[in-house]
Amino acid sequence: EVRNISYSFSTGSLKTQTNRTDVAKSALDLICVVPNPYYAYSAYELTPSENLVKIVNLPEKCTISIYTLNGKLIRKFDKNEASTIQEWNLKNMYDTSIGSGLYIIHVNAPGIGEKIIKWFGAMRPYDKGVY
Repeated sequence: EVRNISYSFSTGSLKTQTNRTDVAKSALDLICVVPNPYYAYSAYELTPSENLVKIVNLPEKCTISIYTLNGKLIRKFDKNEASTIQEWNLKNMYDTSIGSGLYIIHVNAPGIGEKIIKWFGAMRPYDKGVY
């Protein structure tokens, strides 16, 4: 015997919650760099001369500061857009490729909190034949 069973539900009582700093603070734990570690290649790179990683799950407004292990600031991004991703071409603020090593990435989200990420990158050797 076949019966026609139907179910119904409503989302009318659901609404978006705003100004929940506790939720925003817990979302800081989701911020990360991909890939990590970076071994001379990422799936985001479209050409052999391109180097690219992404810092993901970012809040709309934040400052991303990237440091060497000895504390030297090498790159800074001031993000103020809806996208949750910041691309980094693995270059410093002078548009020079960084060297292989461990880097500290500090994300400061005003009114929410901070996140520290340790990122390791092994850069591919320079190949002047590519250029």
